Formats: sequence, C-alpha cells, structure tokens
Amino acid sequence: MEHPPIHIDELVEYWTILDEERSLIAGKRDATRLGFAILLKFYTQHGRFPRGRSELPDDVVEHVAKQVQVPASEFGFYEWSGSTIEYHRSQIRTHLGFRTCTTADATKLAVWLAEHVAHAERRPERVREELLKHLREERIEPPTPGRISRIVASALHNAEVTWSMRITSRLSPESTQRIGALVGLDDVSRAVTEAAGADQEPTGETPEDDDFDVLAFIKSAPGNVSLESMMTEIRKLAAVRAIVLPPGLFADVAPKVMASWRARAAVEASSHMRTHRRELTVLLLAALIHEREREITDTLVELLIATVHRIKARADSKVTKELINAFKRVTGKENILFKVADAALGQPDDPVRAVIFPAVSGGEQTLRELVHEFKTKGPAYQTTVQTTLRASYTNHYRRGLIALLDTLEFRSNNTAFQPVIEALELIRRYAKAGNTTYYPRGEVAPEHRGTAGEWEDLVFRKDRRGRRRVVRMVYEIVTFQALRDALRCKEIWVVGAHSFRDPEEDLPKDFAARRVENYAELRKPLDPREFIAELKAEMRAELEALDTALPKLDWVAISERKSGAIKLTKIGPAEEPRNLRKIKKEVSRRWGSVPLIDMLKEAVLRTGCLKAVTSVAGGSSLKPEVLAERLMLAIFGYGTNTGIRAVASGGHAHSEDDIRYVRRRYLTPQIATDIAIAIADATFSAREVELWGEGTTTVASDSTHVRAYDQNIFTEWHSRYGGRGILIYWHIERGSMVVHSQTLRASASEVHAMIEGAVRHGTTMKVEGNYVDSHGQTEIGFGVTRLLGFDLLPRIKQINKVKLYRVESGESGESELYPRLTPAMTRPIKWEHPHAARRFR
Repeated sequence: MEHPPIHIDELVEYWTILDEERSLIAGKRDATRLGFAILLKFYTQHGRFPRGRSELPDDVVEHVAKQVQVPASEFGFYEWSGSTIEYHRSQIRTHLGFRTCTTADATKLAVWLAEHVAHAERRPERVREELLKHLREERIEPPTPGRISRIVASALHNAEVTWSMRITSRLSPESTQRIGALVGLDDVSRAVTEAAGADQEPTGETPEDDDFDVLAFIKSAPGNVSLESMMTEIRKLAAVRAIVLPPGLFADVAPKVMASWRARAAVEASSHMRTHRRELTVLLLAALIHEREREITDTLVELLIATVHRIKARADSKVTKELINAFKRVTGKENILFKVADAALGQPDDPVRAVIFPAVSGGEQTLRELVHEFKTKGPAYQTTVQTTLRASYTNHYRRGLIALLDTLEFRSNNTAFQPVIEALELIRRYAKAGNTTYYPRGEVAPEHRGTAGEWEDLVFRKDRRGRRRVVRMVYEIVTFQALRDALRCKEIWVVGAHSFRDPEEDLPKDFAARRVENYAELRKPLDPREFIAELKAEMRAELEALDTALPKLDWVAISERKSGAIKLTKIGPAEEPRNLRKIKKEVSRRWGSVPLIDMLKEAVLRTGCLKAVTSVAGGSSLKPEVLAERLMLAIFGYGTNTGIRAVASGGHAHSEDDIRYVRRRYLTPQIATDIAIAIADATFSAREVELWGEGTTTVASDSTHVRAYDQNIFTEWHSRYGGRGILIYWHIERGSMVVHSQTLRASASEVHAMIEGAVRHGTTMKVEGNYVDSHGQTEIGFGVTRLLGFDLLPRIKQINKVKLYRVESGESGESELYPRLTPAMTRPIKWEHPHAARRFR
C-alpha cells in the first residue's frame, strides 16, 4: 500500500523514541529490536498494534531504524506471528497500562455505547469512533475489527429497542392502533382514512374507495403551486393529525436520530414494516408522522407565500398586457401624436386652438374622443391591478387561503405584528358570511401595515350614508399580503412548523447556560464594550494600512470624482498555465475518452463512498456488490439526465424496477451528501503536492439555474434567467472540487446559502475564505462571517460609490490621519446601538 509522504514534524512528534522507552528496547537486537520499537511507537499513537507491514510507511521505518541503529531492511525479517511478537505485545501493554478486551468488557462496552452514544447517534462509523475513543480512555486494547463491528451493532440494536419501548409507552392505545393501521397491523385503516377526510373538501386527489393507502398519501411529495396542491396538502395534514400523537413525544430525541428513523420509514414498504417487532414499527411510523407533520406545515406556508405572490404577479402581467392592447386599439394614435408634436414645435407661441386643432384630422372632436377613450378603456395602472387582483382572489384562490386559516395557527412575538394576527382571526370568523360587502357595524377591523398606503382607499370606503366601512374582500387581500411579508422574515411564525417555527427556538435551548463556552468557541468576548474596542482598534489599523499602501497600489485609486471616489483598473485574462495543453494531450493519448460510468465506478471502488448507504437504510438482503452496481446505475441515470429507463436498457442484469427500488430505498438526500463528502475527502487525500500545490482554504460559491417543469413546489419563475426551474448553489475550491451543493429557491438569499455551505460542508477542508456575489447583502454577510471565523470575499457592484466608515465622530483630525482615503470616507459608525441593545436585554 502506497502512503503519502510524512512531514518531518510528524515524525519527530509521534515516532521519536523517548528516554524512558529505551530501557524496554535494551537487550533486543536486529529485526527484533527494530520491530519492537515500531510496535511501541505505533501503539503509543493509535492505542492498538498494527495489523501488518502495510500500515507502516517507509518513512516511519527509516526514522525509527536510525534511532535504534538497525538497518531499515531488517524490518522485513520481523515475524508477525509467534511467541516473540506476543511477548513484545505483552511488554508494551504492561508498560503503557493497557489490557486486552475480554468478553465481559465487550458486554459492558455495548451497554455503555447504547446509553451514552447510540441513543443520540445512529451512524455506525460515528459510534465506532466513540467506541475507539472510549477504549483508549479506559486503557483497553481495541479488539479485532469484526468484534468491534459486533459491539457497535449490538449497541445500536439495544439503543433502538430501548427507544422503541420508551416511545411506545408514551402513546395511547388509540394512537398506537391508528399507527399500526397505516401498514395493516390492525384492521382499522378505514377508520383512519375516514378521520383523515373528515370536514375537508374533496379535491379529486384522494380516492374514496377502500384501497386508499393513507401511508402513501402522507409520504407523497407536494405538487406545483396551485389551489389544487394547497387543498391536497391540507387534506394530507389532516390525515397526519388524525393519528393524534401526544405533544413532546420526541422531545428528548436527538435531531439526527429522528432524521434516521424518518428516512428509514420513508423508504421501507408496508410489507417490510410488518416484519419488524411491533414496537419498532410503531417507533418508525411515529417518527415519520411527526416529521411529516412539520414538513407538510412548512409546505403549506410556502404555498401560502407563493400563492399570494402569484396573485399579485399575474394581476400585474394581465393588466400590463391589457393596457398595451388598449393602446394599440386606438387607430392612428401614433400619427395623431406625431402631428400634434410637429405642430407644437413649429409654432410654440401660438394658441392651441389655432395650431393643434387644425393639425389633427377631425380637429377638436377627434381629440375629445381620444380623451374619452382613454378615460373609459385606459384607467390608472395601479387601480386596474388592484381590481384584477381582487377578482382573481375572490373567484379562485380565496377558497384555499381561507382553508389555511382553519388549518394553521399563526403567532407573533412582536407586538407590532399583532394587528395582523387579529386581522386573520377576524377574516376566519367572517369567512362564510356570504356576499356581504362590509364587515358588520361595530366590528373593529385591526389596522396594520397592509391597510395603509396605496390600498387604503380601497380598504376603507364610505357607504351610502357616508359612514367609513371596511370592505371585506379587499381587507382579506391586504391582510394576506401583510402575512406573506411577515412570514418571510419570521416576524410571524406557525405552530407545528419547522422552517417557519418560533424564532426563539432557533438557538439551542442551552445557549444561555453555555454562553461562556459558546463565546469562547467563536473567540469573542462576553463584554460588548471589549468587542467594540477590538473592532475600533482593527478598523484604525486597517485604515492606516490602506492609507499607507495606497500610493504603491497601481490597481486602485481614490480621489474626488462625480462617478465615485474609488476606481479600480480592469483585470486582464489570466494566462494559461504552462504545459496544460501538453498534459491534456498526454491524458488523451493514454486513456482516450473515458466513459462517465467508468469514472463513477473507479470513484466508488477507490473511495468506498457507498459504505455510507447501510447506515441510513438499515439491513438489506442484497449483496453489497449488487447494491453498489444498482446504486451506480441510479446515480448515473440522474446525474447525466439519461433517466433510469434508458440506463436499465443497457447490457447488465438489473431491471428498471430493481434500479428504481434501490433508488427509492437507499439514495436519500443524506446518502447523496455522504457520498459527495467521501469523494471530496478522498480526492484531497490523494492529491500530490508537487502537482496540485498546497491545500487551499478558500472556496468560490455561486448558483446555477436548472430548468424544470412546473410539477413541484420548488419550481419557480426566475426573472434573471427567464424561465422556470430551481437554483443549485455550489461551493467549489481552487482545484475544481465541489465541497458542498444545495438547492435554492429563486427568492432565497445567496448570502445565507454561502454561509450554510461554508460552515456545514462536512469535508476535511477548512474554509477560511469565500468568494461570492453577495447581491447587495454584503454588510450582513460581513457581520455573520466574521462571527463564524472566516472571511467574506464579495464581488461588490458599483464599488466606485462604496464609502468607508469613520471610526469615531469625536476624533479630531481624522481626515489628517487618513488623507488619501478622505474622498471615500463617510459618517462614523453608531457604536452606541449595541450598548442600547445590551441594556434592553
């Protein structure tokens, strides 16, 4: 096995024989002396003995051989079995205070893992890491890999049994019976189906026959943004709530464990579920129902936001088109406009009646008819949009939005948005009031942000007796628009949601108790005054450094200009790396065109990235090699957009149904993420420094628009790309390796996606800088990335107009301190605001 070269610092730190260790080596000669020394240093570092010569790099053997004054070639004569090596191992264990793992130790380790690790971590590789760490702390030598795997499997099984018994005991007999009915454990599925459809309007999506599969209905993905999808999701949420899970059922369960149970239940068929112990089946289904309730609630909120936006956008589009058509219907209007302009310019000082009227065919009467046509067929744009929006809402979308008010519970922690909450309650009370135009007299309609401004004249109208009344339908429209805006910034949240949950739950529950530890992890002081003092000192240092270096910088200039103080020179194209064409030519000569499926196969074989599959999907009757082949075909079909049907027609023994089953059961988003991380880490490890250079710590991130049919809730119209689809946001390091990818909505913040990928990419790469187009959110990005400990490197548009903040307002002679920066400087930062916030807390 070929090992990467080991740095001299690592050799000195881990492979240098200490003085107290030389007494153990004394009396041994040649291969025995060298072999013992290497075993001793390996055990000191890893807490176990090497399994063979392949685990020991040549650099290590050479380094240790020099210290014991034995030729490195002698190591080849060291015997890896027999009484000599067993005696050496016993000596080393005694010296370091270790002992072998007994059967009693294995039993205790399995119990300890189940209680302290496996209850909150379901991935075998992570449990294995904690086991090895615990063994080292307890000074126990790790057993064989097979025995470790059995201990880990036993711990995971015991933890699962404990959880299943605990969760089942918290459920009422009725809830347990309803859960079992989802997979046919009890003959009450019809009762669940009827409960799911109670008091809900039929949508055409849910069959009324006895074969209706409630579980499949709950698992199903949402459709596109439409009234039909909204009503289907409402019915789906009713089906979930009909199970009646008690509050706090999974309050003490770690999110990762919940995610693993949910993923397992989502991919297993009902027939597989029935083969488990009853308690385990109930546990998995309860976890799925609990998570799906939050997911469906989030989906309904997203549908609400998208629907309200769509009503407004379509009204704008429709009115614009109608006004353009109305303009085109005026016969000869262009000629009339030209003649009027020509006559006015020719005789600007003469009366209109003497100059303008004669220039138009028909004279004054034609102009009067033109004005009359505009007043009757071309009303003001905004008024027409509002009227069209009202008609669209009343005739189509209102049914779904009103149903949402009966399904979702909205709350707010901000008193400024309480009027919106009260307005929603008013709308819900009078939702079935018929065709009444106004709310009843004496009913107080809360005024909020939506009722003011351009909508005020339509919301409040005087009736025949001159009394100020509130128009119901218009009030509903503006309230839903205000609700949409508040939901997007979480000023209003939804009970039972996840993404739109109470913002107070975004921080960990123990954040306040662990404030000192959390601030230390961020390397930030607890005292805001100390934090501000550090910022001021850093600002002064950086401003002074820029002011001093500015004359030497030929790519930037700062001076008084109308277009802006800062001016950057354009960067020319980068030169092509030397020998790049020669390398490409040689690669092409040696290997030619390598099929993508072969590249995928080699990546799987060399990295072992598919080992992560079993950690989510559980056990399987498929052989590992068969499972790997079907997964590769599924990945290839999706990754190349070839499709599973086309891939299944190739020359192999796997049918389309086989590939689709494996994709559905095993290829989850978490598995895809784990596979990508494994490939990235293996790539970083395999790179040669001479060819690729030292590892980089910066990434660049941006989005790619992928066109998609309007068949799901994620597909959106994007104005910049001019079509429907989704955005995929990438983080790529200098060597063109993708370290993170995520889907992104067209209306989402790219700065948020950048921070998410830089912090949670999961690879071994340490990200210290991120190049990104911040899309006008540079200040927010700078603040968050500084707290998280990496640098934001944004592409700032209109940098010529960017201003540099001053440090203090009371500092005298600040313009003299930084004379070269004065044209680009603006007001000082208002440092008193953090103090006020601190006092308020």
